[in-house]
Amino acid sequence: MSGRERLRVGISLGDIAGIGPEVIIKTFLDERMFKLMIPVVFGNSRVFSFYKKQLNIEKFQYSSVRNFQQLSHNSLNIFPVWEDEVIITPGKPDATTGNLALKSLAAACDALKNGDIDVLVTAPINKKHIHSEAFPFSGHTSYLMHELGGEEVLMFMVSDNIRVGLVTEHLPIKDVSSAISKEQILDKLKLMQQSLIRDFGIDKPKIAVLGLNPHAGDEGLIGEEEQQVILPAIRQAMQEGILCFGPYPADGFFGKGHHEGFDAVLAMFHDQGLIPFKSLSIDTGTNFTAGLKYVRTSPDHGTAEDIAGKDLADPESFRVAIFKSMDIFNARLEYDERNANPVEKRAKLKDEDR
Repeated sequence: MSGRERLRVGISLGDIAGIGPEVIIKTFLDERMFKLMIPVVFGNSRVFSFYKKQLNIEKFQYSSVRNFQQLSHNSLNIFPVWEDEVIITPGKPDATTGNLALKSLAAACDALKNGDIDVLVTAPINKKHIHSEAFPFSGHTSYLMHELGGEEVLMFMVSDNIRVGLVTEHLPIKDVSSAISKEQILDKLKLMQQSLIRDFGIDKPKIAVLGLNPHAGDEGLIGEEEQQVILPAIRQAMQEGILCFGPYPADGFFGKGHHEGFDAVLAMFHDQGLIPFKSLSIDTGTNFTAGLKYVRTSPDHGTAEDIAGKDLADPESFRVAIFKSMDIFNARLEYDERNANPVEKRAKLKDEDR
């Protein structure tokens, strides 16, 4: 981002039959946003023309651009990804809207890798309709790891009052136990610690680890995963300098507010982590993919087809996701600056002055 005053925030459109276009429009109806960033949506201006009319919005600033060197600083930039006419039916996604969501996401990832944008914020996709030979993934997280690089990533739900990471993500409950291993838990703990330090500025983070079974297994009476897998991973992580504790029974842990004493919580599966997270951070949470070279966030909600096009979608979570991406980007810059090799730093400054 050297030499630029404002971050270029790339935005994938998500499924156009969902609430993605609506929350994007509502976010950037506030013209103050353009003073803080340069937003670039990967999609098609006809989508915004349609929803502008659908939502009875008269004034909304957007520009269609094809050159990243000529982006508008005073309106929403729309980088065209497809040219075909598309019939939009709010609330009714299909294979076509899924394919367009993938085109938008792929173009945004290319721009991120090329340095044309600084961060990526993804609007929600419909996992059923985007799934195809070109997208054989369970969701954004695994796709982004494949496209943007990273040996391991962490689905990290973050807000001002709680942070929750997941060992397993979009997986049937019946498969969770066999998918959890000591090595995987250890990898997630390492990623979480590194992210808390570099992305959130916490020098010595404390991490709580949840058990898998009711009552965290009751010392083996209600399952053996805690004794055989989770506890050994915690002990190994402690030996490697990670301040982690547990395993804790999930119900009492959140019910008694114990999460407030930790910088983050590692949950074993999706609903174990996301139910308390969304209960405590409704409309203010962000899904952040830790472990990538690049910064990617998204709102903590789905496509919400039941309210699509009805002017009922709340843009707050999307707005928060944008600001969180910028905060994390700047936190990384600050961390890397503090920890840079002084010799290499001086050489870089001399090159920039030439």
